[in-house]
Amino acid sequence: RQRALLWAVLLAAWEAAWGQLRYSVPEEMPKGSFVGDLVKDLGLQLPEIRDRGVRIVSESATQYFALHGKTGHLVTAERIDREQLCRLVEKCVLRCELIVEGEMQVYGMEVEIMDINDNAPSFREAEKDLRLSETTAPGSRFPLAEAHDPDSGRNSLQSYELSGDEHFSLAVQAGPGGDQRPELVLAKALDREEAAFHELVLRAIDGGDPARTGTARIRVTVVDANDNAPVFSQAEYTVRVPEDVPVGSVLVTVAATDADEGLNGHVKYDFHKISDRTSDLFYLDSETGEITVKDDLDFEEISSHELEVQARDGGELSDTVKVIITLTDINDNVPKISVRSALNEISEDSPPGTVVALLHVQDRDSGANGKVRCSLDGDFPFRLEKSFEDYYRVVTARELDREQASEYNVTVRAADGGSPPLQSSAVLALRVLDVNDNAPVFAQERYSARLAENNAAGALVLTVRATDADWGQNARVRYRLSEGRVRGAPLSSYVFMVDAESGMITLKEALDFEDTRGYTLLVEARDGGGLVAQCKVVVEVLDVNDNAPEI
Repeated sequence: RQRALLWAVLLAAWEAAWGQLRYSVPEEMPKGSFVGDLVKDLGLQLPEIRDRGVRIVSESATQYFALHGKTGHLVTAERIDREQLCRLVEKCVLRCELIVEGEMQVYGMEVEIMDINDNAPSFREAEKDLRLSETTAPGSRFPLAEAHDPDSGRNSLQSYELSGDEHFSLAVQAGPGGDQRPELVLAKALDREEAAFHELVLRAIDGGDPARTGTARIRVTVVDANDNAPVFSQAEYTVRVPEDVPVGSVLVTVAATDADEGLNGHVKYDFHKISDRTSDLFYLDSETGEITVKDDLDFEEISSHELEVQARDGGELSDTVKVIITLTDINDNVPKISVRSALNEISEDSPPGTVVALLHVQDRDSGANGKVRCSLDGDFPFRLEKSFEDYYRVVTARELDREQASEYNVTVRAADGGSPPLQSSAVLALRVLDVNDNAPVFAQERYSARLAENNAAGALVLTVRATDADWGQNARVRYRLSEGRVRGAPLSSYVFMVDAESGMITLKEALDFEDTRGYTLLVEARDGGGLVAQCKVVVEVLDVNDNAPEI
């Protein structure tokens, strides 16, 4: 078995087409087993795997695959049981996606789970009791319970063998679906006085190497004549019901009649051919033939159930009939929005078309009930774009302006096509980062003040004020006197000074009307990003009677 597993791993195939990677791996491989070389198949380098934030995601509750960070290999994250995952599916394929967050890129992957011969054939009943009339004609056939082998292909059930005595032989018939149906054939007339019981062993054999087998014991009791078998009223029973039919509801009643009297004419019903999962969902009343719902049905899990009911009289004569129960879909699944990747913040100078989130939308219903429409709530500068299959991207629709809106809570809404439609939503929180795109602005373009001469040093002339619409350091304004000259001397040598933080203009020393009657100053405001604004300040000096007449 180990050699077979190694051979299957070495033959694991892949192909990349239309963004799709395909691999195959045998079931029951240990955790960490090699599935495929993603680095090679995607043309990446190992450092890119770590730098770009590559990860594996799937809709399954259990993550069966993982990315090996050191090698870039796709490996198994859990031991995989094919029969548990794909009970009724011939080809078992697990789907997942490879997300490259650094590029907002997604690749679809399909991994086929290959069957190994890890299950032996088994019978639902290990022992079977048959009661046959001693007048039963040689050549009569009696259906036997079929064995079940959850493996597939060659590893599944291949043949039956019967051992016991010379009175019986085995015949195998092909069913409508190609399955093998064992029948017990009476090869030699029975004689109750010679032998009242016959002990037989039915063996089921699969095609594995080595082969696995399962057995059932058959005990035949020879009784007096019963010459009429039950007969069903219909050749086949079909019924269509919605998947939300209540537990306990009667879906269909099968009926068979037997022309015999007494115990030989009393008919009982049981399931003859039914899967384990279907037997968990339906109950058959052995006396009335009513088939009722035993557990909640789910169209998304299994949309149609096919089973066989056997009617058996007291003499073990029987008839079988096929019952097909088809479910119709009900809009009982809300669309699911999964945020695969998203930004928390974005610069206000980002160009239109910048991707801010990658979303996956899924609805497990079918038809119109599973068709999902996505939209964004509100008048925001964002739009939705279809990406890969059920993936959508949220991108900027126009330029952003932090001064108008510093953050956004964008609601993505998904609604299906049911009646009434079901919907769900997800909120993306996005903060807009500031860019120094606003210069300071003075409250006035021109300030004026009148000040008497001889004021003491430190006296307040006036206060200028400028504001900046940006944020943080970009909005911090500092003031200074713009360098100029008055009467050939630098402005800074005169009697004015401005506080860099508050914009207060004060005297460095007293003014003298007889020396200078007025001043014109230029005040500069500069923000933390280097943008500048200027305003003009005109100071008029008022005369004070501080000089006596001179002769």
